[in-house]
Amino acid sequence: MQIRTFVVALAALGLLASCAQMERYHPMDMTQAVQSAKTPADHEALAKHYENMAQVMREKMQKHKKLLEQYEAESYHYGRQAEDLKAHSHALIRFYEQAAEENMNMAAAHRKMAAEVK
Repeated sequence: MQIRTFVVALAALGLLASCAQMERYHPMDMTQAVQSAKTPADHEALAKHYENMAQVMREKMQKHKKLLEQYEAESYHYGRQAEDLKAHSHALIRFYEQAAEENMNMAAAHRKMAAEVK
């Protein structure tokens, strides 16, 4: 039981640290929600939240992919800033892609915990 609590806390801390910039996207206190999750329904709710967050991150990633395409196709409109804008878009695409993946990993972990709690 203590190992499971440690794993949950460690996973939550890792995700929270990686999502520090995305703080405004978490409408609930994730630390409190993760710590108080005890029933299958609690873990399912957390899994659904993480899946929703992954979708938000994918949508943001797609937005920046479209911007990147624009910067690449029309870089002459942006002058010297074109390379900076492209590099920034690449970085944001990687960030949102990683965030989506981490949110899906957390969702899978909570679905597994929900199955184990039964």
